[in-house]
Amino acid sequence: MSELMTADALRSAFLQYFVERDHRLAASANLIPTHPAAPLFTNAGMVAFLPYFFREEIPPAVRMTSAQKCVRVRGKHDDIENIGRTTRHLTFFEMLGNFSFGDYFKEGATRYAWKFLTEHLHIPGDRLWATVFKTDDEAVDIWRNVVGLPASRIQRLDEDNFWEMGATGPCGPSSEIFYDKGAELGPDGGPAFGGEERFVEIWNLVFMQDNRLDDGSLQPLPAKNVDTGAGLERILPILQGVNSVFETDVLRRLIGVSEQLCGQPYGKDQERDVSLRIMADHGRAITFLLADGVVPSNEERGYVLRRLIRRTALHAQRAGASRGVLPELAAAVAEVMSSGYPDLTDSLETVQEMLEREERKFRETLVVGLGILDTSLAPGADEIPGDVAFRLHDTYGLPIELTREIAGERGQRVDEQGFEAAMERQRSQARAAEVKEGQGQGVEHAREVLAAHGGVRFVGYDTLECEATLIGVYLGADGRLDVYADRTPFYAEGGGQIGDTGWVIGSSGRGRIVDTTAFLPGAIRHVVELEEGTLAADDVVQLVVDNERRAALRRSHTGTHLLHWALRQVLGPGSRQQGSLVAPDYLRFDVSHHSALTAEQIREVERLVAKQIRSNASVVVTERSQQEAKAEGAIAFFGEKYGERVRVVRAGDHSVELCGGTHANALGDVGEFIIRSEGSVGANVRRIEALVGALAHEAIETERELLRVSSQVLKVKPGDVPAAIERLQETNRTLERQKRALKAELDGQFALELSRGAEDGVVVARADGRDQAALRDLAASLLGAGGVQAVGLIGTPDQNSVAIAVAVASGVPNAPAVARSAAKIVGGGGGGRDPRFAVAGGRDVAKIEDGLVSLRSALVEAASL
Repeated sequence: MSELMTADALRSAFLQYFVERDHRLAASANLIPTHPAAPLFTNAGMVAFLPYFFREEIPPAVRMTSAQKCVRVRGKHDDIENIGRTTRHLTFFEMLGNFSFGDYFKEGATRYAWKFLTEHLHIPGDRLWATVFKTDDEAVDIWRNVVGLPASRIQRLDEDNFWEMGATGPCGPSSEIFYDKGAELGPDGGPAFGGEERFVEIWNLVFMQDNRLDDGSLQPLPAKNVDTGAGLERILPILQGVNSVFETDVLRRLIGVSEQLCGQPYGKDQERDVSLRIMADHGRAITFLLADGVVPSNEERGYVLRRLIRRTALHAQRAGASRGVLPELAAAVAEVMSSGYPDLTDSLETVQEMLEREERKFRETLVVGLGILDTSLAPGADEIPGDVAFRLHDTYGLPIELTREIAGERGQRVDEQGFEAAMERQRSQARAAEVKEGQGQGVEHAREVLAAHGGVRFVGYDTLECEATLIGVYLGADGRLDVYADRTPFYAEGGGQIGDTGWVIGSSGRGRIVDTTAFLPGAIRHVVELEEGTLAADDVVQLVVDNERRAALRRSHTGTHLLHWALRQVLGPGSRQQGSLVAPDYLRFDVSHHSALTAEQIREVERLVAKQIRSNASVVVTERSQQEAKAEGAIAFFGEKYGERVRVVRAGDHSVELCGGTHANALGDVGEFIIRSEGSVGANVRRIEALVGALAHEAIETERELLRVSSQVLKVKPGDVPAAIERLQETNRTLERQKRALKAELDGQFALELSRGAEDGVVVARADGRDQAALRDLAASLLGAGGVQAVGLIGTPDQNSVAIAVAVASGVPNAPAVARSAAKIVGGGGGGRDPRFAVAGGRDVAKIEDGLVSLRSALVEAASL
């Protein structure tokens, strides 16, 4: 058994072993999965192959292998609370896998695993155990009679050996291989009864034969498949002769970097060691997530990433760091793991910029959060109120998990029920939009079409009209029909581009196609409003795309590519697409960036796009392998899934994208381009909306006309309009200052006149043209002047309402009661709680004189007490 094999060497050895056995090598997929049934993050090797397991797509080979980067931090397989406290749990890890799509099954998978472990890695067979599902006699027979494993080292387990991706999805019995680390690490008894630290699972062989539905029932998959996952970090300790994943080459190097960043040694303090291990693990997770395009935010993936970032920063402080350390930790991750994942180096600068901002904000948040905790707790209290924990989470972005950790350090607990009640109130306000009506049924219809016909052939790159045979007609939402054809020129919504519209014309009926979508890849659905007759399966029809609308979409889509390129030129290569919408009347592009674009940056983006459009360079579309496309410098759009062969769109000399959408033939076809808005749609994400073609020209003409009219009104040349407006604004500011000064002088004179007319220390008067605040200030200024003890003012500020203000000196009772009494007369209310100053209002202007009498009577009586 080699004790020198590194993580890089193990990864290479595994992949080479299966490639030599006719497995096609698949690259590690993005940590953001694209399949509808996938979890929040790619958390297992099989996630990238879900369309093949569901038989929604035909796999490029019946045998495949991969080394998949994975993150498990939320859902059924959430290991975060164990990180750093056990020898085996991680949030980021690499899953080595081999997969069979209807080819070999249990015996083949078991043989491959056993031979790789014992013959290629030279792990002693007498240290290996196997577990199987309790009713899987076939698996037991294979282990005993094919592999030769003694019956004493084969154990039957219940749900632990029935693998499921989550609450729903592909599943089936599994057989797990465990390594016995030795008696010094726990009691005997095998995986079923022995110590968890002694018997460590290193490989899971999943015999995927069922699909778990929403109601909990099992539905057989179309073909028996194999999904295996060998934990690279679980096998490494065996090969390197250590007991913990944190002692293996990659993680130990990252712990060493964490020691340097925190200025504290590893192995001297148990709790500090936990923090250093968390830094090493979380450092990998956050670096890979950021590199794969996840942006910190308060929702979904972004929230999980922010939680990890803040947890890492918190533990860095606990371990002794007195400054921000996450950017340097990310650099160490890139250096250690770039041989297997070279993209880490390419995106490092962007990753570090985001981490620097996030860590700085968290340090500020932590100071505020700790202050709120200190001021919200009663002396001697041992529980943090739920509403306080919710406020920290919702307003200040302090995850509840960190609040729990901080509370635990202080010997306190969190009112979990109160927190959950506050969270549920918030969730109930946003729950409605989560599930689209009828989508579940639509997916089933799409599956029927795929199973019966193998999908819909898209011919819309070459033509906008074709003859087709209907292969499925279903009643959809709002009385519309969901229509499937064997071929179609209609582009289904995808890659940000909305679906085509047009017409379906048959001998027995015709309809307007109002949208085109695809619930599943290859199942293009036409949403039809029937205009006459009927449409049914096997009808031969003409499908006609709305040509004018498609042309507008092509201009918008090519404009989107040019915008993406220009933004990366102006903001830097770290500015990544976070979403897009390509519509016929405008385009929208979401880009990761930490601050608003300046006016100069917007102008520069527009200038760069316009220059490309004027070049009228051709838009060239080719098909390449992913590797060839990457070598050409092609970049992928956010959230899209790409097959083995990809469509590369080269828009001019600079923009090269992987894209399945429709595009202009030349950049000049885009026409004019103008950005009409820029704003925030979340933390670190900016949204840009733009116009192209005739709509952009109309917008420019509208602005030109506004400039012409403005120059005429201001009696200046168009180029002098900004300066003229600035002069007007300065004149207005001067006039406002003079107005305020004059008003103050008049108010002073008015107050003097009122004070001279005081009777027995009481001033009551009508004062129109002032709102409540102005009346209150005037009343307050009168108190004490010439012995004034009480003031009551009433008037109308606008001829439609009544304002009242009352001010009394110390010792004169109940200003609010006096104000309320007068307010009732004029049909209003108010008064407040301040015993000396009160304001009120009403609606009946005709009763002001009656209110005046009420004020005088009440204040004279009050002043005499």
